[in-house]
Amino acid sequence: MNIGEAARASGVTAKMIRYYESVGLLAAKERTSAGYRVYGTQEVHSLRFIRQARRLGFLVDDIRKLLALWHDRSRASAEVKSIALEHVTELDRRIAELTQMRDTLAHLANHCHGDDRPDCPIIESLASADSPECRARLSQSLKNSDATL
Repeated sequence: MNIGEAARASGVTAKMIRYYESVGLLAAKERTSAGYRVYGTQEVHSLRFIRQARRLGFLVDDIRKLLALWHDRSRASAEVKSIALEHVTELDRRIAELTQMRDTLAHLANHCHGDDRPDCPIIESLASADSPECRARLSQSLKNSDATL
């Protein structure tokens, strides 16, 4: 099958198939005399595997390792579990960062009057450099906003 057919069969776009080939997740395919890539069922299975791993947020390097383990029938499941648990730890870290971002933004939005006045802790926070002076001014601005509520 050609790249378009492999894309439809796997749920991975042709552009991503080319990318996966370029980074070595999928072996570069033979080409017909007309220059078209030819894919088989094995490549479609690998593309589905990659698609599912990407949905779970695995990075290319981890997917490469998982693909190698998937193809290695003598693998130890402990290796697979180790990669998965490392990813869970990374997801937990990212969730904590996102939660902190959401909480900070919600706090700033709650302290913005949202009226005709130009004072806005959201804008001040976005415009401020990451210096102690700017953080102190933002903190003072938030305290002043609390006092006026």
